[in-house]
Amino acid sequence: MQVKRFFAADMRQAMKLVRDELGADAAIIGNRRVAGGVELTAALDYSLPAAAPSKPNPALEAELRKTQTRIAEAQAELTTRAQADAGKDRQLFAGEPLVAIEPELPESALAAALSRPRTIPAAMAPAEPAITALDHVALDAMRSELNGLRELIEVQLGSIAWGQMQNRRPQQAGLWRRLQRMGLPAELARTLLEKVGNVLEPRQAWRMLLAHLAHAIRTPQNEPLEEGGVIALVGPAGVGKTTTLAKLAARYVLKYGAQSIALVSMDSYRIGAQEQLKTLGRILNVPVTLVDPGQSLTQALAPLARKRVVLIDTAGLPANDPALAMQLEALASRGVNARNYLVLAATSQNQVLKAAYHSYKRCGLSGCILTKLDESASLGEVLGLAIGQHLPVAYLADGPRIPDDLQVPRSHQLVSRAVSLQAPEDPSEEAMADMFAGLYQNPARRVG
Repeated sequence: MQVKRFFAADMRQAMKLVRDELGADAAIIGNRRVAGGVELTAALDYSLPAAAPSKPNPALEAELRKTQTRIAEAQAELTTRAQADAGKDRQLFAGEPLVAIEPELPESALAAALSRPRTIPAAMAPAEPAITALDHVALDAMRSELNGLRELIEVQLGSIAWGQMQNRRPQQAGLWRRLQRMGLPAELARTLLEKVGNVLEPRQAWRMLLAHLAHAIRTPQNEPLEEGGVIALVGPAGVGKTTTLAKLAARYVLKYGAQSIALVSMDSYRIGAQEQLKTLGRILNVPVTLVDPGQSLTQALAPLARKRVVLIDTAGLPANDPALAMQLEALASRGVNARNYLVLAATSQNQVLKAAYHSYKRCGLSGCILTKLDESASLGEVLGLAIGQHLPVAYLADGPRIPDDLQVPRSHQLVSRAVSLQAPEDPSEEAMADMFAGLYQNPARRVG
């Protein structure tokens, strides 16, 4: 038997080291947190054969299925002993930490283990502060151990699920790869694949899948400028709000003239922002109103009540900035009656897009505007957010020219563009396994 230790910054990197050196059949016999990351102890009970395609491991799967029972029994025993003897309970948690072994722990058992309340007998009340302190330390140690076990199990589950997918449903595996090349989030890809699960011909399945994707992208029936009213552009700094507002203003002026449109700037934080909007107003012969911090937006808009369109430029502020909360509150007020559009750069990473949505959704969003399409290497991430949060895509900005590089979107054109930008190579096996592991973070989710 070969036994070896592996060190890495996190559990997934450690598991990759195990797979690369000992293969997919290696058994994890221990894991623990160490300074700088995690330590895995892995064993292999036979010499390494020549490289061969990975196959599902029924024995490993059977062992993994036993985890729920074993962990549940251990947790029940801990609870019983805690209620019977608080002193023994402390020794149990301090001296017998759980260690990760090969089996897998389902998410529901993990959640129960982490959230189950601890009780202290009333007889121990005089020593309650000391017990509470020890109890917190013990619980923190257990929680850390269980989190390590959880990460380990998710990685194993992802590897097993992806291996089974490739062997049992190779066509679905191929579609998974193509969707990942487009950069679509795993949850959206899973939903789309469920819709074409019964289609046997690969080309037909792919065409139907793209049709479902196009159907999921919402676009407004009427162009927002045509509907008129107060339109505010919100979003983080650097996504192109002011440039997009300039394109919208120029687009309207070229079609309807400058008499019935006005511009408003709430960005008094960025150096030169209001001067930039003033310059635009002079070029287009459009009035510009500047709103200072603390000034009522409702009062600033009152003289513009007869304008058919009012475009508001806002400041891109950090999520924890009190000024952002005040700005969003003003835009959400009934007196303003604004339609707020979240401006998203297609070049942003998935986590950045999610953070932007959660920061600005407080003002009530009517849709989104996608910018920097000409600089983006993928559209999957930004389309995934728009679909997942049910945000209609109002406009596309794909260049610096004003107003030429502003388009009213069509869902099928967006899908075609996303396909044309897909990565030239399939994702690695490790990347696919990690993606499947992410789907196991919620016990309600299923793969394939």
